[in-house]
Amino acid sequence: MDSLSKLDEVKTTPWAGGREPWSIEYGKIMMWFFLVSDAFTFSSFLIYYGAQKFAQPTWIDADKIFQSIPGIADHGQPLVFVGIMTFILIMSSVTMVLAVEAGHRNSKKEVVKWMIWTILGGMAFVGCQALEWTHLHHVGFWFGQNPATGLTDPAAISAALQPYFTNDISYTAALQFSNLFFTITGFHGFHVTVGIILNIIILCMVLNNTFEKRGSYLMIEKVGLYWHFVDLVWVFVFTFFYLI
Repeated sequence: MDSLSKLDEVKTTPWAGGREPWSIEYGKIMMWFFLVSDAFTFSSFLIYYGAQKFAQPTWIDADKIFQSIPGIADHGQPLVFVGIMTFILIMSSVTMVLAVEAGHRNSKKEVVKWMIWTILGGMAFVGCQALEWTHLHHVGFWFGQNPATGLTDPAAISAALQPYFTNDISYTAALQFSNLFFTITGFHGFHVTVGIILNIIILCMVLNNTFEKRGSYLMIEKVGLYWHFVDLVWVFVFTFFYLI
């Protein structure tokens, strides 16, 4: 009986588990588990993109394909628009930090204000991404196709792809770039959209005094972890597609 009671005792050493491993609330640690698993998914996508890019003798030049500002300039502004997108997303991460901090002080008014700004930032980013996709689709890039798709004459293929390459031209490289760009940025855009929906739900709960009744705004912090993860992933997506 003594040995049984020993087994039933709650362990108190740092790595023994106990009632609450690592002294982290259950929902928060589950969010961390989800984010780690999602990080593996994004890592796989980006590693595959890198492998394909460096396996090809030539590749699309980011400065040439991303040089438009939709509605303002069709060319001549390399990486300006995506820079604006990145700034918007990073600022939305800042407003989320402020919302979490306000939640720690149980300041409902400030939480509402910063959550609204975070949602608007997310919507602005997704809107900008939609504009960028629309522009690329207009010039011929899409899933399974590039500007030379459907052409058979080598000279016509070369002329269609020349504006997007610095050195040699490769139809295969252009097609791989197109498929991977829309897949990976689309997957990230889906995550941002989910984050916006979650933030709207949380905002409604705040306005409904749900967290005041609970006495804690911990849920803001959980959603904030997800939002910061989405922002961090974009830094890597931005680096792989637009800078390297």
